[in-house]
Amino acid sequence: MEKNQNPNTWSELPLDLLNLVFKRLSFANFRRAKSVCSSWYSASKQCVPKNQIPWLMLFPKDKNSNSCTFFNPEDKDFLYKTQDLGVEFAKSVCIATYGSWLLMQDSKYNLYILNPFTKESIDLPAVESQQPAMVKVERTIDDDFITFGDHNHVKLFKGNNTVRTPVFWIDEKTKDYIALWGLGYWCVVYAKKGDKLWNQIPEIILDSLDMVYKDHKLYSFSYRELFTILDFSGEIPRQTFQRFMHVYRFEWLSPRSRQLSNSWCLAETKLVVTVTGDALLVERMLRPRSRIQSFNVYKFYSSGNFFDKYELADSLGDEAMLLDLGITVLANEVEGLNRNEAVRPRST
Repeated sequence: MEKNQNPNTWSELPLDLLNLVFKRLSFANFRRAKSVCSSWYSASKQCVPKNQIPWLMLFPKDKNSNSCTFFNPEDKDFLYKTQDLGVEFAKSVCIATYGSWLLMQDSKYNLYILNPFTKESIDLPAVESQQPAMVKVERTIDDDFITFGDHNHVKLFKGNNTVRTPVFWIDEKTKDYIALWGLGYWCVVYAKKGDKLWNQIPEIILDSLDMVYKDHKLYSFSYRELFTILDFSGEIPRQTFQRFMHVYRFEWLSPRSRQLSNSWCLAETKLVVTVTGDALLVERMLRPRSRIQSFNVYKFYSSGNFFDKYELADSLGDEAMLLDLGITVLANEVEGLNRNEAVRPRST
């Protein structure tokens, strides 16, 4: 039988057409499509899958296991298991997420960025590798950290208490990134792509309580009751706003009180930044015995204006809140999310 001299195969579809297809696929279907053939795989590198409802990530209980499992609400009958992510993965913990990427802390308390789907990994500077500034950090033989501040102020931090309120951002295509965290009670440090040392931001943000990084801006409120916005769009971070604000952080209850009481108490206070850059204060209320939760949402910053009296927000409008990420998103742009709802995705 004579062979067709001009075969039209799926692998020969024009690149522009493939890009249009990939941009419309869900995350799971995007991963399936890129494995069809080499040309589709190459085309997929120029696209980013559209926003998705958060997945549930299950870390291995067995310390000898180097993979994790994902549950996708779109595919309720399936679980996805990653390939071998390396020996260090089972000894690491996830401390922040962004898109498909995880900010991991290894057994030596150093940080790295990992994509569990592609196995791409980016090592960040060691915790003690700091640009000379207000704080010097030394690692002990037990992998704890001694910090030396102004006026010979010395403090020892246990390894897992040194990195506070971490956040990060990464560009899926270029792999440009920035990672930020609070260095104990001293200051906020950051590293961008290419940095060999952590850069310290002295005295602007101290004792960070919560931070959100969005649109090249860092939003923070601290134990010293300061709300601060820093702009990272340039080479050097620039403070664009700072104001004192009172934050009632949480209500401590003894174990016995938690067993006996079922009255509402404040379990946690979170900072959330909306699609338009407004800042919200979210109080997670809890009935300890029944474990029922409720949320109070207050708007206190909008378009450069700070509200001395916080406004109770009775609706998020067309947005949905991703509480652990500290952001809101347009619900109609993320499948599976409903307008005016709060979602609290967690890895476990």
